Amino acid sequence: MISFSNINKQYGKQLIFVDASFQLNPGEKVGLVGPNGAGKTTLFRMIVGEELADEGNVSVPKKMSIGYFRQDVEEMKGRSVLDEAIAGSGRVGDLHHELEHLQQALEDPARADEMDKILEKFGEVQEEYEHLGGYALEAQAREVLAGLGFAEEQIDGDVGALSGGWKMRVALARVLLGKPDVLLMDEPTNHLDIESIIWLEGFLKSLDSALLMTSHDREFMNRIVSKIAEIDAGEITVYTGDYNYYERERAIRETNQQAAFARQQAMLAKEQRFIERFKTHAAKAAQVQSRIKALDKIEKIELPKKRQVVKFEFRVPPRSGDQVAVMEGLTKRYGSRTIYDGFSMTIRRGERWAVMGRNGAGKSTLLKMVAGALQPDSGNVRLGASLKMGYFAQQALDIMDPDLTVIEQLQKDFPLDSLGALRSLAGAFQFSGDDVEKRIRALSGGEKSRLAMARMLYDPPNFLVLDEPTNHLDLATKEMLVEALKDFEGTMIFVSHDRMFLRGLGSRVLELGGESGMDKEPHLYPGSYVEYVQKSGHEAPGIHS
Repeated sequence: MISFSNINKQYGKQLIFVDASFQLNPGEKVGLVGPNGAGKTTLFRMIVGEELADEGNVSVPKKMSIGYFRQDVEEMKGRSVLDEAIAGSGRVGDLHHELEHLQQALEDPARADEMDKILEKFGEVQEEYEHLGGYALEAQAREVLAGLGFAEEQIDGDVGALSGGWKMRVALARVLLGKPDVLLMDEPTNHLDIESIIWLEGFLKSLDSALLMTSHDREFMNRIVSKIAEIDAGEITVYTGDYNYYERERAIRETNQQAAFARQQAMLAKEQRFIERFKTHAAKAAQVQSRIKALDKIEKIELPKKRQVVKFEFRVPPRSGDQVAVMEGLTKRYGSRTIYDGFSMTIRRGERWAVMGRNGAGKSTLLKMVAGALQPDSGNVRLGASLKMGYFAQQALDIMDPDLTVIEQLQKDFPLDSLGALRSLAGAFQFSGDDVEKRIRALSGGEKSRLAMARMLYDPPNFLVLDEPTNHLDLATKEMLVEALKDFEGTMIFVSHDRMFLRGLGSRVLELGGESGMDKEPHLYPGSYVEYVQKSGHEAPGIHS
């Protein structure tokens, strides 16, 4: 199918691939992993012909169809969401739009003299469209868009009115509808909620297409892939198994490599001692020369690269009162839509509430009202005594000074702390070496999220209000964050689409919209997220495992 043979690729002084080889076979589902900058995107771009190898051979069969979902979405406007989704679905999508144009031409009186020609063309296009299953395409498109969280009115609405995150979902739908021979997917879950992620899992598992994807969602990767291709230090290493298997196997290989390195170093030291001892002895000269030549030919074993994950330890936050937040009779409407109607709940010290619910159920709205960023139409939110709140939302990323570097921002926030302590803080959130000198305006979404989280948690609040805190975070940072928050002595209410985060931290569950959607009252579940899944049989409202 697709093969890379002895690929070399370099950007300036940076070596991306060194004699790397890899093969993607028909129907395989492969997870692509590696540190930032290792070359994952470069590999995708080579497959679609946007990049060329400096040396080596990339083989992609000419007739193979490839769908590529990437993080940068192009401009979308002038069509409905449905038409935009269909537009990119390969040949069928092209024929769908050609039929629309021919239909308009048939109804145009000014083209009456061309009718025979237009009818003939219409017949040809219609035949091919039908042969390729085109008439089922609109129904499929609606199904895919609904699975990705679009409401019926959004599907028929203007794509230009959507936010960037929703346009990413349209781009994802477009790639999925094409049902290509090969799917390349760069972080497909970044802009999805848990319901859409679970739907996407099922959809990808049912596809016959080969799949090569990156993802920072361990659970998602585990449920879909049967192979992991790791890019590191210019090489591509393949592991046959899911992500958990890859982690275990990689640890075993590292241990074996360390042992082999130690054995080789001991042997080299022994040989070197012999050479040093006898290099001036004429009787031993031949042996000495022979050993020097033998040492030159030995392929040196290198120590495995250590992935340094710095543990972040909380300072103990001040103790709050027993009642942290009391919501009484909250009502909130957007136009004719009622999101909350007389909702009440109490958050007590030490509780960790996971807020679950479909798109539009009011998860972010609730967190905004708790944080004071949004006022209810009626009712009130009373915060308890001795409370210090930390509110994290994607919008919070814009309040940092774009002209400062990472370390300058931290020094501005915490002027009394030592540079060493602030560098350790940055390191815990994966800013190491020269990364701390990056200007905030040049940071990626994930880097900004990490920095915002570091700023909030360094001088910890005793009440955390977190809206999708793991968006754009890589696995190492996400796992560090879950471990750190397990030791957090304060109170939390959060929205997250990451099941590792939900399982690790949710001690209570607030289910909005109930099992069947918006028509049910919010349900306060007194147990943990793990118990909620066991008891309800679903990982999110309305989604059954």
